[in-house]
Amino acid sequence: MPHAFSTRRGGVSSGIFASLNFGNPSDLPRERRDPPSNIRRNLEILLEWAGIERPASKEIVQVFQVHGAKAHVVRPGGATHPDSPDPATGETRDTKADAIVTDDPARVLCVRTADCTPVLLASGDGRVVGAVHAGWRGVIAGVAAETITAMRSLGARDIHAVIGPCISGACFEIGPEVVREFNRVFGTHAPCRVVEPDNPESKGFADLQAALRLQLLAAGLVQIETIPLCTVGHPDLFFSHRRDNGHTGRMAAIIAPRL
Repeated sequence: MPHAFSTRRGGVSSGIFASLNFGNPSDLPRERRDPPSNIRRNLEILLEWAGIERPASKEIVQVFQVHGAKAHVVRPGGATHPDSPDPATGETRDTKADAIVTDDPARVLCVRTADCTPVLLASGDGRVVGAVHAGWRGVIAGVAAETITAMRSLGARDIHAVIGPCISGACFEIGPEVVREFNRVFGTHAPCRVVEPDNPESKGFADLQAALRLQLLAAGLVQIETIPLCTVGHPDLFFSHRRDNGHTGRMAAIIAPRL
């Protein structure tokens, strides 16, 4: 089934959004934002590269990402939520979720990231797919497991996963309260390194890709690939919210069911 993880290269945007950008920081004044026409063209470019028919023939489904665990399910013949965001702007109206699942080949799923982890999933026959946006809150909330449950409810079997580029464990510094959350969820297998092991208030570093892999394995997946690239460490390839102090663009991860 067609799918892709974008980099920041090859689009039409400029300035801090150069050049394949798919969204705007929420706190950026409208006059400094990347115009919707640029984002729309960038989506067309990404779909072309992924071998997906042009947007006019398929509906691009996005959601308002809130760092939770909800998976939004879209069925054939059914409308997406009437208040779903405009794919050209990424601006929200109402549909709040951090994962999307469908078995409708007329839909293309899209999540946007700028340090959080994108995960793309597909059943063995490619007829049920999912797209996940997972920051640390989504990992702790269990968004990956919720997405797999939603896919299985549509008949998905032998699910495969690809964990995309995100902030690496070497760069993702977290406070003691987040360290405690990882320890609560993962126990002795918590994928984080504490700077001062004997200090309960020590900061640490968390590996989101490793955490998601553990959760996917726990959900019964066997075929799991990881793209081991850090968004912070590759400014030539990726936008990064943390590296660029919030004023940066967004990458996209897209997937569509097999016809």
